Amino acid sequence: MGRAIASNALTFFILALVCIAGLLAWGRQAYNGPGPLTQAVCFKVERGASLSQISRALEAQGAISDARIFRVGADYDDKGSLLKFGSYLIQPGSSMADVIGQLTAGGQSTCGREVNFRISVNATDVVLRELDAATNRYVEVAKFDPATEAAPAIYLEAANADDMRWRITLAEGVTSWQVVEGLKRADFMEGKIDQVPPEGSLAPDSYEVDRGADRNALLGEMSDRQSRILADLWAARAADLPYDTPEKAMVMASIVEKETGIAEERGKVASVFVNRLRQGMKLQTDPTVIYGVTKGEGVLGRGLRQSELRRETPYNTYVIEGLPPGPIANPGRAAIEAALNPDSTDYLFFVADGTGGHAFATTLEAHNENVAKWRAIEAAQPKDTGN
Repeated sequence: MGRAIASNALTFFILALVCIAGLLAWGRQAYNGPGPLTQAVCFKVERGASLSQISRALEAQGAISDARIFRVGADYDDKGSLLKFGSYLIQPGSSMADVIGQLTAGGQSTCGREVNFRISVNATDVVLRELDAATNRYVEVAKFDPATEAAPAIYLEAANADDMRWRITLAEGVTSWQVVEGLKRADFMEGKIDQVPPEGSLAPDSYEVDRGADRNALLGEMSDRQSRILADLWAARAADLPYDTPEKAMVMASIVEKETGIAEERGKVASVFVNRLRQGMKLQTDPTVIYGVTKGEGVLGRGLRQSELRRETPYNTYVIEGLPPGPIANPGRAAIEAALNPDSTDYLFFVADGTGGHAFATTLEAHNENVAKWRAIEAAQPKDTGN
C-alpha cells in the first residue's frame, strides 16, 4: 500500500515537472518568438510608468501577445527596472525580447513628433512633423517662419512634450552669417553667439539637439564635421588640380555649390572652372560677384548691375584672375567631392537651359548659341507685373 502511494506520488511529481518544463518552454518561445504586430506602431513610455503599466499598454496596442509573459521575461533578463522614457517605433513581428530591448536601450526617441528647424538660403522655417509608423514617413503637422510669423498654438503645445525631438538642418550653400542668424531664432537653444564662423567651415547637414543645447557647441560640431569631410576628400583628390591646398579647394567647392543645385551637374560645373584655371581664363561666375556685394549677409534679391560686374573687388571673378580669397558659402559634401574629383571634360562654358539645369559648351561659338536659346526662353516667360 505504502509502496503504491509512493509510486503514484513520484508519477505525479514527474508529470508536474514535465508540465512545468513545458510551460517554461512555451513561455520562452512566446517571449523570444515573432510577435503579433503586422505593421509598425509608435509606442510611448510615459515618464515614471511601471513595468506592469507598460506591459498592459503594449498588449492593448497589439505589440505583444501576453503582458504576464512580457513581465516575467523582462524580470528574468534583469531589464524590468531599466525602462527608458521616450517614444519607440516597434517593427512588425518584433518579439517581446526585442521590445524590452528597445524600451531599455535609451537614447533618442525613434518615433513620435519632431521639430525640424531648417536654415536654407532663402528662408528659415520651423516644421513640426510626426512619424507615421505605418509608412515610416514624416507627416507635416505645422510650419512657420520664426522671423515673420508667430508660432501656432499646435506647435506651442507640442513643443512642451517631454519626448519632443529637436533637429537643426542646414541646406547646402547657406552662408555662415545665415546660419548664425537662423540659430539666434531657435528659441529652444541657449547661448550667445559672439562671432560668425569662417565662411565654408560649417557642414550642411541635419543635427539632432536637445532642448537647451548651446548654440556655440552646435557650431563647433558643424565645424568639426566639415573639417573631417574636407580631410577625407582631400586625401582622395584627383592628381594635378589647379589648387594646392584644402582651403583653395573649399573656395572652389563653394562656387560649385552656388552654381548648380542639380547633383549630377556638379562634376561638370567643377570641370569648367578647373579647365578655365588651367588655361589662365577668368572664372566669370556671378555668385562670387554677388558675395562681394552682400558679404554673405542675406540674399541680393535682384540681378547684378553692370557697374557691379565691372567694379574690381576681391570677389569679382569677371575682373580678377584665379580664385577669390575665400569661400562664398558652406558647401556640402557632394560639392567638395566634385571640386576635388571633377569630371574629365573639355567644357569651358555653361549657361542655364530652361529646365533648371545648364547647357555646356567647349567653344565660345557653341556657348553663344546656348546663350541665345536661353535668352529666347527668358523672353517667352510671362512678365511679373507686381500686381
